[in-house]
Amino acid sequence: MTHTTPCPSPEGGSSVGRQAALAGACALAGLFLAACGGDGSSPPPPPPPAAVTQVPASAAASDMALESFAFNLALTDNTEPLTLDLLPATLPTSETEEPIATP
Repeated sequence: MTHTTPCPSPEGGSSVGRQAALAGACALAGLFLAACGGDGSSPPPPPPPAAVTQVPASAAASDMALESFAFNLALTDNTEPLTLDLLPATLPTSETEEPIATP
């Protein structure tokens, strides 16, 4: 009768122990990388667009220009009223142009 002996485990312990050690090392490396956050050299975000404070003179070029300006204003309840300093005393009107549909 022949007697067989099991193979000895590879050096460094069992494969389960190596896998656990590798998982722990990866988790630790991930924590270090997440904590870095960069060196602060990333550019700052762009500034917000300047608030519209007055109606531009180009809006008085035609009815359509004025309506287009008004429709493209941001919808907000907390801004100052627009000034009309750049507009002429009378705005152009037209009896032949079709009105623009409101959005």
